[in-house]
Amino acid sequence: MRIEYARLETLNRIHILFTEVPQGLLRTDIVLAPAAEIHSVEVEGYEAVVTTDDLDLSIAHTVLVRRAGIATIDVTPCLQALRSDLPLGCIAENEYYIFRLFAPRASRVRLHLFDAHDDAIGTQYYLTREADGIWQLTLARPLPERYYAFSIDGPHYSGEMFNSRIRVGDPYARAVVTRNDYRNEARCLLPDYIPAYDWEDDRHVAVSAEDLVIYEMHVKDMTAHSSSGRDTRLAGTYRGLWDGNTGGGLDHIRQLGVNAVELMPSQHFAFIEPPFHQHAGSNLYNDWNPYEANHWGYMTSFFFAPEPRYATGAETRPEHWNTAAPSHVTEFKDMVKALHRAGLAVIMDVVYNHTSEYDYQPLKYIDKQYYFRTSPQGEFLQSSGCGNDLDSRMPMTRRLIVESVLHWLEEYHVDGFRFDLAPIIDRETFEEIRDRAREVYPDVILIAEPWGGGAYDLTGFSELGYTSWNDIFRDGVKGSDPKHHHGYIFGSWGGKSPENFGTWMLGSVREKHGPFLTHAHAVNYLESHDGYTLGDTIRIATGTVRPGQPIGDFERHVRLTPEQLRISKLAAVMLLTARGAVMLHAGQEFARSKVIADTGRESTTPGLIDRNSYEKDDETNWIDYRQREWNRPLFEYYRGLIALRSAYPVLRNAPLSAYHFLSSGTELASGFVIGMDGDGCRIAVLINANRATAAEYILPKQCSWRILVDAQRAGTATLGLLEGKRITVPAGTCMVMVNDRAD
Repeated sequence: MRIEYARLETLNRIHILFTEVPQGLLRTDIVLAPAAEIHSVEVEGYEAVVTTDDLDLSIAHTVLVRRAGIATIDVTPCLQALRSDLPLGCIAENEYYIFRLFAPRASRVRLHLFDAHDDAIGTQYYLTREADGIWQLTLARPLPERYYAFSIDGPHYSGEMFNSRIRVGDPYARAVVTRNDYRNEARCLLPDYIPAYDWEDDRHVAVSAEDLVIYEMHVKDMTAHSSSGRDTRLAGTYRGLWDGNTGGGLDHIRQLGVNAVELMPSQHFAFIEPPFHQHAGSNLYNDWNPYEANHWGYMTSFFFAPEPRYATGAETRPEHWNTAAPSHVTEFKDMVKALHRAGLAVIMDVVYNHTSEYDYQPLKYIDKQYYFRTSPQGEFLQSSGCGNDLDSRMPMTRRLIVESVLHWLEEYHVDGFRFDLAPIIDRETFEEIRDRAREVYPDVILIAEPWGGGAYDLTGFSELGYTSWNDIFRDGVKGSDPKHHHGYIFGSWGGKSPENFGTWMLGSVREKHGPFLTHAHAVNYLESHDGYTLGDTIRIATGTVRPGQPIGDFERHVRLTPEQLRISKLAAVMLLTARGAVMLHAGQEFARSKVIADTGRESTTPGLIDRNSYEKDDETNWIDYRQREWNRPLFEYYRGLIALRSAYPVLRNAPLSAYHFLSSGTELASGFVIGMDGDGCRIAVLINANRATAAEYILPKQCSWRILVDAQRAGTATLGLLEGKRITVPAGTCMVMVNDRAD
């Protein structure tokens, strides 16, 4: 007989499973280390339940059973049972501050108060252990100090990260000052130093899912480049996004006509990575990132605080402290208010699935075993491929995630969220997010990236009521690889068949052999921050440039050839006439190219097209509005299609029964008519992806048509008239027509 496992179910109940039925097991057969009195032993089948004095979770416990061996007691079940509803963080309550931290296995928790952000130790106070893993301290307000942090001690056996010498921030902090190095050491601002904010008449901007035209963008990138027209004080900031009418930032977004923006990560994140080609700790050697930066921000450090790098006057020099707090709080709110006044819903890209591997992210040092998924050896699991996976199944981790979402809804008036690598977060957490968020704001936008951690689950998120990125549309229309797998716009079915055209254009719903319960759950897109831009995909696929070929004449490279422009327009029409939500990535509307800038850094390859620019805080990523002017016809085409989609709701929400698909007899020529039941608006979308052959369509009914989109222009203005049932669409082009009065 041997022990299979020993688990602490509550503080005083140990469940021991044996390989055989433990006959005649007595209290005297069991020894606990450290020693604890055993009150009773009950055997049922292969399991024994041992009751003891309450065990101290800050100590590793083992159990020895005579004739069965020894085992470490797994405290996870007991941790899973802990739950507190007390407010956490630093709470300003009347004349007191209450500091609360959930640290269930800590042996000691200290509060450090600092006059200045760069103080090393500060004034120290000890918190008291309360019930359910909570540590607490009450101090009278006001305090003479401005900043605070914690230090936590606990078990020091293999795999643990408790370290009383490290000062870590409060995971519930609303404003944080950090040091500009890869450790991201933090000081949290006391609430009295965070100013109240006047939202004036600001309200959420409600946009139904199927009506969304989302613009995915990086706050800094929109105005960091000189072509944005922003002065150096505002360039790349929250304020710079909206303050100024110079053709960049919000001015550009308004011209385009979208109705929502999706901000790439703007919660306080670990920007700096370890020094390149240097050791930074016993197991850390940066041989992957010569830029030493995480520009995109997919490494969240503080889930309740905005990123301070985007505040005006932020200190970003290495090894200095970024003292932007609390101006970054006010400026983020100013940005949201300005976007709302422009009629734009604000969606935040949030990263609750993993954290940085090397910064002082507080949850790692408060209780790694509780907050993260770990192996039996205590090592971080990294199914995200990006860092340390949070364990959202633990009640207080789930509570932190849910309360963070509610905080951004209520405190910052954001209108929705896109969840990065969503399958790494458990289903119950997403159910609670959905239910609690809708209580606050019934029209909240909830979008999942439906893959990650080895899972892929468009159907599951649709069943939860979430909208998801629709890679079925993406890969069918453009293909999955510009060199080896081309999609429909390049004159190829890409291994699919003509029946798939309906799947793509009708929101990939189940009735059309897709995964979604409704087209409102599909976010159709052709480009995101990941991978090649659509413009570069087209450049590579048409053979104009090779991925390893340096770009010499940048302007000549960016300017679309007639063939590239034709394909770009074909893609735009398919995207903006399909059922479901729409997402564009910043610059897609002018075939933006990402070419690696020459920064003089070691091991970089300037002049090459970049498919993964996450680390580059330079002109590789910054939006260069000269590209818009070089490809102005495509920009105007996108503008016109967005206006068309807005003017004709039937493109967004017509029922399946309203669609009548057309066959031209020409390979790769597909089309459809919407509105066959005399609803007063009949639209025809005719797409001919065949590169060499014109396609003749026979419309289902003879009537008068206004042509709104052709190979040259797109919009709501009449470009020509058609009387009759026959129409010819030239090779590689498309046409959209409308009959405003059903005949």
